[in-house]
Amino acid sequence: MRFSTVALLAVVAQTSTHTQVQAFGTTTTKTSTFTTKTKTNANVVAYGNKQTQTQLCMAADPIKITMPALSSTMKEGRIVSWLKAEGEEITAGEAIMVVESDKADMDVEAFEDGYLAKIITGEGESVNVGEVVALIASEESEIAEVANGGGSAAVEEAASTPAEPAAGAAAGYSVPTTEVYMPALSSTMTEGKIVSWLKSEGDQVSAGEAIMVVESDKADMDVEAFEDGYIAKIVTGEGEAADVGALVAIIVENEADIAAVQAAGDVTVVPASTAAVEEAATAGVSAPDCEFSQIDMPALSSTMKEGKIVSWLKAEGDAVSSGEAIMVVESDKADMDVEAFEDGYLAAIVTAEGEVANVGAPVAIIAAEEGDIPALQAYAATLAGGGGAVIPAAAAAPASPKTAAPSAAAPKAVSNANAGGRIVASPLAKKKAEELGVDLSTVVGTGPNGRITGGDVMSASKNPAVTTKAAAAAAPVKPSHIPAAGVIAATPTARVLAKKAKIDLASIVGTGEFGRVTADDVMIATGEKKAPKPARKVAPGVEAVELRDDLEPFTGMQRGVSKNMEATLSVPIFRVSRAIVMNKFEALYQNVKPKGVSVSALLAKAVGLAAEKYPIMNSNYDASGGIKWNADINIAMAVAINGGLITPTIKNANEKNILDIGGEWRELVDKAKAGTLAPDEYQSGTFTISNLGMFGVSQFDAILPPGQGSILAIGGTSDMVVPDKDAVLGLKTQRQMTVTLTCDHRNIYGADAALFLKELADIMENKVETLLL
Repeated sequence: MRFSTVALLAVVAQTSTHTQVQAFGTTTTKTSTFTTKTKTNANVVAYGNKQTQTQLCMAADPIKITMPALSSTMKEGRIVSWLKAEGEEITAGEAIMVVESDKADMDVEAFEDGYLAKIITGEGESVNVGEVVALIASEESEIAEVANGGGSAAVEEAASTPAEPAAGAAAGYSVPTTEVYMPALSSTMTEGKIVSWLKSEGDQVSAGEAIMVVESDKADMDVEAFEDGYIAKIVTGEGEAADVGALVAIIVENEADIAAVQAAGDVTVVPASTAAVEEAATAGVSAPDCEFSQIDMPALSSTMKEGKIVSWLKAEGDAVSSGEAIMVVESDKADMDVEAFEDGYLAAIVTAEGEVANVGAPVAIIAAEEGDIPALQAYAATLAGGGGAVIPAAAAAPASPKTAAPSAAAPKAVSNANAGGRIVASPLAKKKAEELGVDLSTVVGTGPNGRITGGDVMSASKNPAVTTKAAAAAAPVKPSHIPAAGVIAATPTARVLAKKAKIDLASIVGTGEFGRVTADDVMIATGEKKAPKPARKVAPGVEAVELRDDLEPFTGMQRGVSKNMEATLSVPIFRVSRAIVMNKFEALYQNVKPKGVSVSALLAKAVGLAAEKYPIMNSNYDASGGIKWNADINIAMAVAINGGLITPTIKNANEKNILDIGGEWRELVDKAKAGTLAPDEYQSGTFTISNLGMFGVSQFDAILPPGQGSILAIGGTSDMVVPDKDAVLGLKTQRQMTVTLTCDHRNIYGADAALFLKELADIMENKVETLLL
């Protein structure tokens, strides 16, 4: 099965949109790739420790085509076929190969123009995700040079060469730091330009808060911080460019540490590579010779760095199935179920309940065969005992070579106080503390380095000795941002929209953070979007009505009604109205009502008899230029149903008995409501009645249906005072109903309509007994 083409990516973009997340396993042989996590709203999280891509050492600079990750669980892919041959020209967006993943076969596109210089992975061969499968030369003259230097061995050698640290990387400070690197904002981006810093050195930042605007090869985007802290140093200034993965800023946890970073000057920090972490974690460990899968701590959100095992839903030795929830993980956002990605047996639990592991660290091992469980449990013990496999914290910061990694153990309670007075707590813990009214300064953290977790807050909330937050405590003052002189604070999208609409940004009041002009502000200013309405005031005890403000597409029936109404707009029509005395008609109705005869049935019979005397009213205009006479008088009556309007038809209404008409009409209405009317039962009308009298409408005009010459609009019946010479006061009360006839003036004239209404009134006022025949 082939799906639609997917863009070829040199990096893998992962997003988390579901509450259930697959735990991506790793096999005993791993191929390191780096991922850039992106948010769907175009805000990009700035990640530290980004691995630098290695370059092939060739005279001509080739474009490397790597095996893309076509699904979240894909580990390797097989080349089904090459759609281009070596030497052929390719263009960006053109499909160049078909790849078989673990889900389906998919076309893969090139992301740059050039010439296919060398195919490294042939048809039918498989490679790991991230490995080079082909080389593209920018110019046709460079094909031979790129091909000669781009064999498989050369690619493997280049891939195994340690990456050089990015220029401008910084570390070696005497205080803990978090590095902010230039993120990859698109699959083709190699460098980015700092358009503006939204924070200055010394400013406080919060996780998820935009700190800079970066110009990539696609667009300008906001980039967010992934941890709380303070901007200690800006390495890449506004207007300067930096390679993807290069250091652009340094964040410290405590405000007091800013001076230490600034005083240290420019020093070098090498981001810890994934390969180094894996090597340190598995040093001296020999994997058993059997088939198994490793469950790693998944990234359940774009800002998650570590996760805590809340509970295991399976015990060691239990059988597990692909897609089955096996554990509950507490991230920085919420608790989520995590599923297995393969069938097997839970051989060993590396990270126990209540313990914390970094994202990507092993937490369990699944055996393919039940008999391999003992061997894998022994192997898991070496992973847990090494410490670095569960929480490879040593790889994240420089450590003394003489200091051995501590053994994994149950988390100890650590005081959360520090020199800067800052409380270190997960976002979930902060949220729960606010909900439960717990003062975080009184909570002892059990997370890494004394970090307060959500579980710590829950436990503290049950302890009456815990001091709750004072209601009158002063709220922390949010840092302010003052743009440079002459600069209007606005998002990149807002600038684009304002320029397109030719609106001065200075004339728009910004509603974003720090008064920043947002895209919504511009769209409100142009009238493209409505300004938010203030909360509606309602009387006590009255529920506020939420009115819709959207576009609902027509249903098929509604489209048909609309089309029919528009079709008659060019028809020359005229209207005639008349009042009909209803006293005798209503008395007749009361007599036949118990027999199942409705007002609609009586009206159909009356109109049929009147049309029988004046058949011109039952005719219609023919496009050939004449009058189409209809021998059958078929009375169609409009019925409103859910989502539309339909006209069930009583055929030959002038000839049928009123009881037959009553029964037939009930059957037609039931079919209309059920949506089971046959076309002949609603498309065969020659004269239409539209009745709104039951809704209290006194009089209205109806629109002429296509293919018919007349439609009669029925209003409501009401009491009218009329002169009467025989009455004591010369007045009497009379029941009257107003009807309005709309006619096609091409085949029906005014006199015809007047005579028809006169006959209809005579039947309903004086000859009601004829309706019973």
